[in-house]
Amino acid sequence: MRILLPIDGSDLSLDAVRHVLRLAGAGLQASFLLVNVQEPTHLYEVLMLRDPEARAAAAREAGEHALQGAQALLDAAGYGYEIEVATGDPATSLVDVAEREGCDAIVMGSFGHGALSEALLGSVTQAVLSRANVPVTIVKHPSLEEPPPPAALDEGAAEE
Repeated sequence: MRILLPIDGSDLSLDAVRHVLRLAGAGLQASFLLVNVQEPTHLYEVLMLRDPEARAAAAREAGEHALQGAQALLDAAGYGYEIEVATGDPATSLVDVAEREGCDAIVMGSFGHGALSEALLGSVTQAVLSRANVPVTIVKHPSLEEPPPPAALDEGAAEE
């Protein structure tokens, strides 16, 4: 199974990486494709960096920087991965990469706080859900109000 993980450098996107690592630890055989999408250049950036190659290099560098947290998690867990930095509309680019690279699933992070945010998924998330031809898993960001997992409760009781 080949899983595309959209990574924007946020803790939310790293939640998706942690989720697939739990699945892999439970026996899921998968390869991972970390994808960061840089939005198209704005007029200000064109004026500041007139050289198209310099703009492309800056976008690539920003994308690679955003991927570092996900790479560190996968490296620490001993899993291999590929990376890609794309440019364009994020949702369209993610769906295009998933199709081109033969991905079997997309796993992405999202806020999980309250009914409003659940009803109003981010525009990129919503667009990927509606356009993707493969299953899309949305991983909620854990709420501070959620109780710790049972294993954490057991560890706390053992320390007392």
